[in-house]
Amino acid sequence: MASPTFSPLYRQIKDLLLEGLRGGEWRPGEAIPSELELAGRFRVSQGTVRKAIDELAAENLLVRRQGKGTFVATHGEPQVRFRFLRLTPDSGEAVAAQRELLDFRRARASAELARLLELKPGEQVIMLKRRIAFDGSPVLLEEVWLPGNRFKGVTAAAVTEHQGALYNLFETEYGTRMVRAEERLKAVSADAGAAELLGVEPGHALLQVERLSFTYGDTPVEWRKGVYNTDRHYYRSELG
Repeated sequence: MASPTFSPLYRQIKDLLLEGLRGGEWRPGEAIPSELELAGRFRVSQGTVRKAIDELAAENLLVRRQGKGTFVATHGEPQVRFRFLRLTPDSGEAVAAQRELLDFRRARASAELARLLELKPGEQVIMLKRRIAFDGSPVLLEEVWLPGNRFKGVTAAAVTEHQGALYNLFETEYGTRMVRAEERLKAVSADAGAAELLGVEPGHALLQVERLSFTYGDTPVEWRKGVYNTDRHYYRSELG
């Protein structure tokens, strides 16, 4: 007979806090109650609450601000933003990105896309095609696919007018925060279309990245496929 799984008390509190985040009790950028208030609410010690918050902060879901409290992390936080922005100039100097929307349309999910996003085949999805340049030089060409029901209000104008990363737009305007992602990387050759848009010769070596992103509860909410010109950039990865 299998013994019941034991969960430490602080992990139980962590799960309760995650429920609050998932349910929108505290939105991105908002402060959560103090450790003392949460200890009273959950009837546990302040140290137990602190340990739960420490884990959520280590996972970049919460952020502590000295003298101000603990806040729900946003994709505007540097430590969160750079979890997903992996392309870095060889020089190491940060440069501003120029984002150009090339295509925006609603479509029906293919069987494969439905499987990835846990939808029914034929459900509505939204596709964005973008080109991203650094210092005026095109570096990235990507397609982003989103579940139509979750992102009903997304328009081409909203994407074009937004200044900054898409993930910041998704969390502030559509209540969906990306908390983790799985990626597959592969070396490919530029086809004629990608070569023209990235300003390289057909057959030029590119890095292809496929990413499946998840929100709270390990729910997949975005699939993207991009090709990167890494002539003057590298793709940064952190382990551990």
